[in-house]
This record gives sequence, structure tokens and C-alpha cells, in this order.
Amino acid sequence: MSPQSVAFAGDLAAASPNGGAFDAWAPSYDTENNPLLALERRYLSRLLPDVANRDILDAGCGSGRWLSRLSGMNARSLRGIDASPAMLRIATLKNLPDLELTLCSCEQTPFVDRTFDLMLSSFVLSYAGLESFAREMTRIARAGCDLFLSDMHPETQRRLGWKRVVHNGDEAIELQTVGRSLQEIIRLFASLGWELCVVIEPEFGDPERELFVEAQRLKRFHEAEGLPAIYLLHLRKSDSEQNEAKLRRQIAVRSARCALGPHETAQATLQIAAGRITHILTSAHEDDDESCAHEINLSGYLLLPGFINAHDHLEFALFPRLGNPPYANASEWARDIHEMFADAIATHRAVPKDVRQWWGALRNLLCGVTTVCHHNPSEPEFERDDFPLRVVRNFGWDHSLAFGADLRSAHSSTPQGAPFIVHACEGIDAEARREIWDLDHLGVLDSNTVLIHGLAIDERGLDLMRRSEAALVICPSSNQFLFAETPHIKLIRGIRRVALGSDSPLTAIGDLLDEARFAIDACNVSPDAAYAMVTETPASILRLKSGEGAVRVAGHADLIAIQDTGEEPAARLKTLSAADIELVMIGGRVQLASECVLKRLPAFVTEGLEPLSVGGITRWLRAPVEDLLASAEQVLGRGQVRLGGKPVCLPASAEAHHAC
Repeated sequence: MSPQSVAFAGDLAAASPNGGAFDAWAPSYDTENNPLLALERRYLSRLLPDVANRDILDAGCGSGRWLSRLSGMNARSLRGIDASPAMLRIATLKNLPDLELTLCSCEQTPFVDRTFDLMLSSFVLSYAGLESFAREMTRIARAGCDLFLSDMHPETQRRLGWKRVVHNGDEAIELQTVGRSLQEIIRLFASLGWELCVVIEPEFGDPERELFVEAQRLKRFHEAEGLPAIYLLHLRKSDSEQNEAKLRRQIAVRSARCALGPHETAQATLQIAAGRITHILTSAHEDDDESCAHEINLSGYLLLPGFINAHDHLEFALFPRLGNPPYANASEWARDIHEMFADAIATHRAVPKDVRQWWGALRNLLCGVTTVCHHNPSEPEFERDDFPLRVVRNFGWDHSLAFGADLRSAHSSTPQGAPFIVHACEGIDAEARREIWDLDHLGVLDSNTVLIHGLAIDERGLDLMRRSEAALVICPSSNQFLFAETPHIKLIRGIRRVALGSDSPLTAIGDLLDEARFAIDACNVSPDAAYAMVTETPASILRLKSGEGAVRVAGHADLIAIQDTGEEPAARLKTLSAADIELVMIGGRVQLASECVLKRLPAFVTEGLEPLSVGGITRWLRAPVEDLLASAEQVLGRGQVRLGGKPVCLPASAEAHHAC
């Protein structure tokens, strides 16, 4: 079937009570500023899993809103069904590749049993027969299929008397709907073998407020304040693996506000099993299954996804800043420090390398980093089950044009589909500017290439970056220190994929959070962009496939807890520092806790945590803190250890034991 064709499974528009209304709505459906659809788009896009290699159905696809977003994301197949011919005609005009559209009811489809492993149905259940819809979705779903349902929130609809009206010229057509409670929907699907994974009930926020203002209906916005405007359900068709997971020990993180995106939050309980998030449930719909044997109450806290540091050199965490800037390029700096600071370098290198790597991990952990890309060869320490954080392993790399061995060979030996990472254009002179063209000449600049720094990229270089679809990781405080310049905002905005890295304390201002604040203050990076640069964008650049950088069902339970000030997640980055990070979980395991949070944790969770004071702030860390400090002090001297420039010591109670 060609991408533009529509298969007809019957002339259903006339039979549907709302058929004429939807046909009338079709021409304006994509252009209307609909706050309900805008709210759904913000939240549902944060919940959807990786769609690659999945057979996907949009049931009630309308004009193809969600099909447009899913197209080009490597789905195995992408299909849409709808009962409105006019809506499907609009969808065909979008010329989405590899899309099949079918005119049919969601309650009776032409598909064979067990066809799909991901389905969504947006604002459909109000118009469909619930039981027939649920049974049909169950029939065509494979075991383990994910189903996402959204609609206007029934309680708010009843309370405020919301109507669904389509305007056709001067005529107002009211859509016929059937109100159903969430409990009714959830119970029915549960009886058919579906497990509830997510239920959230978002309220209108600032983006929707603007739409109400544009429509001169601000009064309606205020009427709905504090009330859920829509609901979002994620159900999964049970399979044996899922049932086995229920039997494993689970942890329930309760009563926190959970960040699903830079502006999207939900007061919810997260359930965790086997290191992954299994449920995200608002309090009214929490599963009271006794398999959640352990609870962590985080009332008053905001849960963020673990941050991703896209560039670091872990073994340099104990080093001081070195250099006599400004320099013209990175090669000039490297030669200078080896001449001028040879003694300091030799002294810090005398600390065993594996010890320095652990300190590099702790430097990241303290600021909420749960995944780091170490720009050096992989080390045996990173393979250890007890290493403090997740280190990216699947990538190719070389240091740079100046200090690399053989970039062509390194690039060609990179695993298929994995990123190839290289320092480039780190400076402000002609030599640094030329490097992007040298990389292109070598044939190593493509969509898998990740350039680190890129400070010297000019207009022509930016155009080359766009054509090659290469990604960029910036470390602006390092650039400021070495070259008295920072990446221009035009460069940052001009490249589709840009992430943040902390670099090492040899040049950086501090840790990844310090870098994020520096990017906001010194480079005019917006908080929204900075949030993406430490979460979803590095996950994309580094090809991470397990939910890193997100709070999502089936993703790694990599989480950070900070005090909830009521601000949106992105806004918190403007002031967030390591002192604010009070809990870090990696794969569902507590790796860091403040003394306040420590009191809330079950006893089995705190086993193995040791206290450490960094910059006057005490944190309990899952690491051999005393041994690491003793090893570093043996070389650097007692009281002389600095982590990212901050003084390190044991708290008083631990210090007494350490002195013995």
C-alpha cells in the first residue's frame, strides 16, 4: 500500500453519530489552538517509549497528529484508523512515509489477532463503546503491548459542564459523548488482562493559559485552575515476564512531585522493580499490591530524572585548575601545563588511577549525574557492579586531531549506530577553525559524530555541521577559562543536538550543575534548553535506549530528589547546585542521600552508605569513602584533597574513626 493510500473497511461516517461533525472539523483541526490537545501533547510525548522496531496503531488517528510525530522514528510499521473520511484525507496530505491508513471504527478493525505491540488512542473513548473498544484493542494487541489512552477528564467535564462543540461556519455542532469514570475504564481493561502502568491527571499550565488568552477565554482557564483537565493512561497487556516482575521485591517512592519534562510534573508514586520504573500512579489510583514491600516517603521533594554528563575525564577529578590563559587553542594549553605545572601533574598522577576514577564518579554523583560519558578508554573499574554510577560504554572515540592516533581507523571501528566522539575546534584561532574541515576531509564527520567543544565553529562550519547532522557537546566554562570566550548562542541554537559536559577540573568551573548555571548565565542558554542538554538530548546523542534522562515506565530508575519549591523543573536549573541534591538512585538503588533523606529510608536501603563532607556539605555515599580518602591523602597530604576544587573530609563522627 502506498504511503498516501487509504483502505476502506466500510462507509462508517454516516453510521457514526458524530461522523458529520468530525468531517466538518477536519479542515481546521490541525490549526486550532486547542488547549486540551496542547496539554496532551506536552505530557504524552514524555510518556511514550522508544518506538523503534514496533508495530504501531493510532486508533482514532484523526488528521494524523500523533502519526506525524511517530513517523521517521524507525517503527517497523505505522498504521492509523479513523471513522471520518475527511480526517483521513487531511492525514494523507501529510505524505508521511510508510504509513497505512484505514477507514474503519475503532470497535471493529480489519486486523488479524495480535498485530500490534504499541497502540494509542487520543480523545476517542468519549465517542466509542467502551467494552467493544476494549475487547477489540485486546484482540489485536500482542502480549506485552503498550496502550496509551487520553481524553478530557470526566470529573472536571461534569463539574464545569464542558461541552465539545465544532464550529462549521456559523453553525455550532455539539459532539455526542459518553462520560465514564477512570475507575470504570481501568477495571474493564484489567478484567481483559491489561495492567495499569501509568495514570496521571494533568492540569492546564502556562502554555495552555496563553491559548486561553489568545481565544479571549481567560475566565475559562481560571475556572479550571487546580482541576485535572485530561487524563493519560498507560496500560500493558500482561505477559509472563511482566507477571514474574510482580513477584520481585519492589520499592514504592511515594508522595513526591515527579518531573516528566521541563514543565510537566505529576504528584505520583513511582514503583520500582528490578532496577526499572514499573508504575507511575497518582495517589487515587495507586496499586495496593503487597508486592511493594518497601516504601520511601519523599513528600516535599521534587523527583528529577538522573542527569547525563556528556563529557568528562573521570581520572582528573582531584586535579586543580591548571594554566596561564588565555590560549589560542587546546594544543597550546596542553604544551604549556606540561612545562609549567609538571610537578603538580606528577603529584596528582601518583594517586592510583583507579582511586582517581572513583573520585571522578563521586564528583558526578554529588551533583545528580547518574550516567557519564568518559572520554578515554574504558577501564576495568567501570565494569564493577559497585562502581558509583553508570559509564557509557558503547561508543567509538579518539582524542583529537592533534593528539589522536588514527581518526579514520577509530571512526571505522566504531560499533554500528554508536556515536564517534572527538575533541574538535577547541580554541579561537585559524587552526581550531580548520579542524571541522579536516574532519570532513578525513570522512569522519557524519550523523554519528559528536564534537566536543566546537568553540571555533564559524558560519561555514555551522552549515557543515547541519549538513552532516553531527552533534555537539559544549563545556562553556572550560572555554571561558582557556580562551576567554564561550560558545555563541547562535552556534548552540543552530545545531539540532547539543548537550552539556562538565569537562574536568583541570579547566572547568566545577561540576555539571555549575556548568548548566554557567551556560544559562554566560551563554544565554534558556533553562528549557539547559534542561534538555543534561537529560533527553545527551540520551539521544549517546544512543542510550533504556530511558536515561527521563522518568518513564520501563526505563532505568535513575532519579534525583531535591526540595520542592513549587518551581517547574527547568526553572530550578537556574539556581540548582550539588548542595540541593539530597537523593540519587541509580537503577533503583540509593547511591547518595542527605542526612535528612537518610532518616526516611528503610534500613536495608542505607546499608553500605558512608558519610563524606564536600565543601562543607555532608552526603552519605555508596562508596568506600574512608579508603578512597586515605589513599588520596597518602599522596596529596592530610586535609589537602580537593574534589572539583572543593575541600573533602570525613564528618566529625567518621573523622574520629578515621584517625584511629
